[in-house]
Formats: sequence, structure tokens, C-alpha cells
Amino acid sequence: MARAVDHTASGDSRPVAGAISAAQGTVFTVLAALSFSHLLNDLISSLVPAVYPMLKTRFDLDFAQIGLITLTYQITASLLQPVVGRFTDRRPLPYSLPIGMASTLAGLLLLSWASTFPLVLIAAALIGTGSSVFHPESSRIAHAASGGQRGFAQSLFQMGGNAGQALGPLLAAIIIMPRGQPSIALFALVALLAIIVLTLVCRWYKRERNARNARAPVHAAQAKAIPAVPARRVRTALVVLLLLIFSKYFYLASLTSYYIFYLMDRFHVSAQNAQVHLFVFLGAAALGTFFGGPIGDRYGRKIVIWGSIVGVLPFTLMLPYADLFWTGVLTVVIGLILSSAFSAILVYATELIPGRIGMISGVFFGLAFGMAGIGAAVLGWLADMTSITFVYKLCAFLPFIGLLTGFLPTIETTPN
Repeated sequence: MARAVDHTASGDSRPVAGAISAAQGTVFTVLAALSFSHLLNDLISSLVPAVYPMLKTRFDLDFAQIGLITLTYQITASLLQPVVGRFTDRRPLPYSLPIGMASTLAGLLLLSWASTFPLVLIAAALIGTGSSVFHPESSRIAHAASGGQRGFAQSLFQMGGNAGQALGPLLAAIIIMPRGQPSIALFALVALLAIIVLTLVCRWYKRERNARNARAPVHAAQAKAIPAVPARRVRTALVVLLLLIFSKYFYLASLTSYYIFYLMDRFHVSAQNAQVHLFVFLGAAALGTFFGGPIGDRYGRKIVIWGSIVGVLPFTLMLPYADLFWTGVLTVVIGLILSSAFSAILVYATELIPGRIGMISGVFFGLAFGMAGIGAAVLGWLADMTSITFVYKLCAFLPFIGLLTGFLPTIETTPN
């Protein structure tokens, strides 16, 4: 497993916490419960874009309005996350997780009977608010249960979310599309299940925090760790990471929000057939997510970031010119490769700025959601002005931004 450089001389508390966590061992049951909860959370979130064709017909929406729904969800999901993360760094609130899921439940029920476009936007905002509470504190608990395998823990957690994103469109095609908008309320049962699981996880985390504080209390001064990397290089690295997130999630926005319309427009497939294609892509993305963390633990985060962002470029360049069969193949490859980046980027950032897990997780999850929302709105406007095919030709060049990975400092060593 890859090891971070020694920060002890700078007063970093991470070696202490890491030693405690490693001694305790990886708590797989907690990580599995978090991953399952992430699956349920993101399954619900993915229902929103999955029912876009139905909403488009029901409310006579144009692509710009479709993008506005995504923007509303992503902005509420992104703006609150750094605030939640920064607050819980100082005062962890694990029971905020089931409370946040209650907001998601309310959004689902509202979406099921919304009769106007503004009500749809409010429902999307409620679901986004639930996600904004879920991700920072869940990442903190995953870190506590990692046993030192931070990349593996983050990948397992993230894989659940991506699996949920893949299941959402499939379940929408099977359950919602044939029955109509009111059937969205059936997924309230999914939110209730998530509330139960998260309550159990929060009980474990409360016991773990009490036991950890009793074993090795960490002073507040130690928590304000100074990374071994010079401050100027830390700032440069953060800018690069933010640009990489922009590249990844702007491109993903073109697929998650408009892939269905692209397939329907270019290849004249049905909405349900297109949703199955979206499920396959998102399933590949869920699978690819898992590998980024363990590979980063073993060989270093930068290698994963290089391979994920830059490695996907040949396939994105070919996608707009492929037929239906090869479009399906290429999107699977793109999903597998591109999805491995986020876990590596997030863990790299938390190692770059130790002691700020909640804030860093909130910033990067929030930025990911924000970039996806802005991307959906911008690309929707661009699709209205030009065409969906033009959007895919333009977005194909976004992975070139991955070349900026060369400016990231090395903060890990390979295993002995």
C-alpha cells in the first residue's frame, strides 16, 4: 500500500490518527453500509435526469429548461457541501445523515405530484440539499472505517454511488415511464431504507469516536496540520485538481444529462432503449470507480489521475463519429476509465491538506456537483443553439486538460 510522506515534524496529527485506524483495521461492514447508503442516495438523485423525457413532454420544456433542473439540483447539492464539511470538521454530526435523507424523501414526494415547472425545481432543490448533507459526513465516516486503506475505502464508498446512478435510469424505465409521474412516490421506500441504514452507521461512528478519543486524544493544535508540501505548491496543486474536476464533470454532464437525447436524435432509438444504454454506461462508471482507490493505494494517486483523465481522450475523440454499436462500446470504455479519477483526486487532496477531511470532501463533492450542474445548463443552451452532436464533438477535447496533472507534486512513495 502506498504511504504518504512523513508529516510528523510539522505537527501533523495524521500519523497518529492513521496509526489508530490501522491498528483497529478496516471495518468492512461499515464501509459496505456506507456504500449501500450511497447507492440508495444516488439512485434517488439519478431519477431526476432519468425522467427528463417524461418531464419534457409533460411540461413542454426545451433543453435550456432541462439544464436548469440539473443546475438547480447540482447547485443546492454543491453550495452547501463545503459549509457542512467545514462545520463538521469542528463538530462532527453523524446523525445529520438521516436528517438529510429526510429532505431527499420530501423532494421525491413533491416531484411525484408537481404540477408546474417551479415545483419541479423545488423538488430538485430538496433532493440536492439531501445530497449536500450526505457526502461530507459519509466521507469522514468512511475515512474512520478505512483502517489506513483510504483509497480503497473511498472507492468502495464511491462505487455505491455510481451503482445507484446506474440503477436509477433502469428503474425509471421499468417503473416510472410506463406508470407516469405519480409512480415516483414509490421510491420513497428507498429513502426510508436509507434512513434506517444511516441511523445504524451513525450509532457505530458515535461509539468509534468515543473509543478513539479515549485511546489517543488528539489536541486541537495538532489537528491544524501543516503539510510537508510548500504552501505555494499546495495552492498550485489545488488549482490543478479543480481544473481536472472541471474537465471530468463537464464531460460527464454531456453523458448523464443528454446521452438519452443524443441516442434518440442521432440513432432514432426509443426513450426506454436509450435509458438502457445510459444504464450500461453508468454501470461501467460504477465498476471503474472501484479500481481507482486500490490502485492509488498501491502505486500512487498521480498515476491513477494521469491514466484516468488523459487516458480517456482517444475514446472521447472517436465517440461522435461512431455508429450505435460502437457508441455503446466507447461509452463503456469511457465510463470505466474516467470514473476512476475522483476517488484518487479526493484522497490526494485530503493527503495534501490533512486534518480537513470534511471540508475537502465537501469542496470536491460540491465542486463535482456544481460543475455537472453548470455543464448541464451550458451544454443544454449550446444544444439548443447548435445540435446535440456538436456538443459531443466539442466536449471530446475536454480530457486534454488532464495534461495539467504534470504540475501536481508527489506526496506519496511507492510501497517497499
